[in-house]
Amino acid sequence: MDKQGHISKAMKSRRPRKQTGRQETRILLPRSAPPPRHVDVLYGRNAVLEALRAGRRSFHRLLLAEGVQPDDTLKEIGRLAAGRKVPVQPMPRAELARTAGGNHQGVALETGPYPYVELENILERAAAAGEAPLVLLLDLLQNPQNLGTLIRTAEAVGVHGIVIQERRAAEVTPAVVRASAGAVEHMLVAQVTNLVRAMQRLKSEGLWLVGLEASPEAQPYDQVDLSGPLGLVVGSEGEGLRRLVRETCDLLVRLPMRGQVASLNAAVAGSIALYLARPPGYSPLQPR
Repeated sequence: MDKQGHISKAMKSRRPRKQTGRQETRILLPRSAPPPRHVDVLYGRNAVLEALRAGRRSFHRLLLAEGVQPDDTLKEIGRLAAGRKVPVQPMPRAELARTAGGNHQGVALETGPYPYVELENILERAAAAGEAPLVLLLDLLQNPQNLGTLIRTAEAVGVHGIVIQERRAAEVTPAVVRASAGAVEHMLVAQVTNLVRAMQRLKSEGLWLVGLEASPEAQPYDQVDLSGPLGLVVGSEGEGLRRLVRETCDLLVRLPMRGQVASLNAAVAGSIALYLARPPGYSPLQPR
């Protein structure tokens, strides 16, 4: 029997409903909102505050530890959350610790993913400010604490954007947001598939690429003019700059080492170099 025959037989076998004289009432229950596909749980007061201030992510819930004492920061967090219509969920400290992890300081924020940008957005930010571009490029930096420290310094110095590689490198996670004290929420970060190609693109836009390295062929920093459009390239912990990355740089610079240790931590060296490139009193509109 064909499909139509099955359907006809099924329809004939159905018994008609008995009329009771009473109209049937159907109750429609509201559908619950589908859970978000990706949730970051930011933790720590500065991280949560800056995420709400920046407003670049989607926000799901603000989580507060029961009995937490509201200081000025928490009050501002509550005000910003209310303004953005973020639901507030009190919960026991132990449960918050399981949800957020790390030192949450009594508050956490469920958000959407970090909003990475394109290289063009970084250059557009510099152009909109009328400033010579200053870009920080990180060659497979892997420690979240180092990444957060460099982002915090970069934001303070006035870097227009940061470029990281998509694979084999640290990305922007809640731990990085915490390590940067929330500064990454205001920073433009481009995550690229190939760092060397991104460097070549920046060179075509007129940026001078300077690699930070402690090798003998690197020039002392005080003999190099770091003003103007600049891309500062910092290598990974232990490995430094990869060969192709090093060869793509226009030149290499080194920091002076007068003590007994052979090198500086990547985050410390990168932070010093950023301040040397843009010292106090430097005008990004004019060369030094």
